Amino acid sequence: MRVLLTTWGSRGDVEPLAGLASRLLELGAEVRVCAPPDEEFVELLARAGVPLTPLGPSVRSVVNGAKPPSAERAFQLAPELVAARYETLTAAAEGCDVLLATGLMPAGARSVAEKLGIRYVLACFHTAGLPSSKYPPLSRPGHASSPEETDIKALWEQDAQRVNALYGEAENRHRAELGLPPVDNVRDYVFTERPWLAADPALFPWQDHTDLDVVVTGPWILPDERPLPADLETFLQAGAEPVYVGFGSMALRTSPDFARVAVDAVRAQGRRVLLARGWAGLAAVDDRDDCFVVGEVNQQALFRRVAAVVHHGGAGTTTTAALAGAPQLVVPQIADQPYWAAGVAELGIGVAHDGATPTYDTLSAALTTVLAPGIRERARAVAGTIRTDGTTVAAKLLLDMVSGEGRSTHA
Repeated sequence: MRVLLTTWGSRGDVEPLAGLASRLLELGAEVRVCAPPDEEFVELLARAGVPLTPLGPSVRSVVNGAKPPSAERAFQLAPELVAARYETLTAAAEGCDVLLATGLMPAGARSVAEKLGIRYVLACFHTAGLPSSKYPPLSRPGHASSPEETDIKALWEQDAQRVNALYGEAENRHRAELGLPPVDNVRDYVFTERPWLAADPALFPWQDHTDLDVVVTGPWILPDERPLPADLETFLQAGAEPVYVGFGSMALRTSPDFARVAVDAVRAQGRRVLLARGWAGLAAVDDRDDCFVVGEVNQQALFRRVAAVVHHGGAGTTTTAALAGAPQLVVPQIADQPYWAAGVAELGIGVAHDGATPTYDTLSAALTTVLAPGIRERARAVAGTIRTDGTTVAAKLLLDMVSGEGRSTHA
């Protein structure tokens, strides 16, 4: 079996595909991956044993450009990505049996699969954008006011119009070039009626949140056996467990002094600090030896050795911290991150910070709570319930689909 996996997005969109690719290879499948050409993604997929076929511009160039991403840039990027998918995926999917797409609205991917006559699957890591007759876009049951039913329907219609405005012209122009009829609703065409959800049900409760027939596989985790760097090991062994602070692919443009705020707040708790540089470029604020800065590192190993994890609430970081039994302080920035923050708080394994821009006072108050013994005990108890079989479930579904034993997700 030959499988093409594709995404465009941050590390949280790429690493799950690396995990799935690794498992598919173990089960004897041939795998190709089309993803953004960022160097860290090339290295990530190399760990999974799969070369990266470049798709679109680098994500870092978009997120960390001279200016913050704007609506104007979104209207430039959307057709650029559609064109890249038609060109890159058409070549990469040749000879494949199934195309699985995820990441930023993968318009174009299903059309390529349709033209080639191969299976298509849309996978997501949250349900925030999946149509619902009960909850409006970017809401969550119990966490937002529920408009009247007519308002909910209107809001989802507006959401579909927004997607059409971004992707519709480019999608249908390329479809016409392939001899395919136009699609009226790009969003629903991309999603299909049976998308896959690669998330842990406990961390991300999804039931009754969408009208679609969601297939829950569990999170897609890439096993990481890399040893921690020697200098990091020395720091960890030199004192009590530090508090990890990292925001992954977030630029943190609204919090230019976040490193100082975080270091001061953690020190006020009598704790050492472990800063993850990330795309925000977090750096030491002085030369004291109670603070250490790391780059790309094995979080699966590291999070088992910290007092708490302060992070943005990305799906991957949240799941990794939960699996490690580390208390979490989530400071959500965008998109699905408030959902993950709410899940962490509801499970009692951490705290959801109120707002995206923490101050010394708000961060200190949240740290006081998250470092309490009860949170640590609860986090360790929940760790044993987090699913680790997601890649196996998804890989076998793909194998069954191609062999004709599974239901088609190509509506």
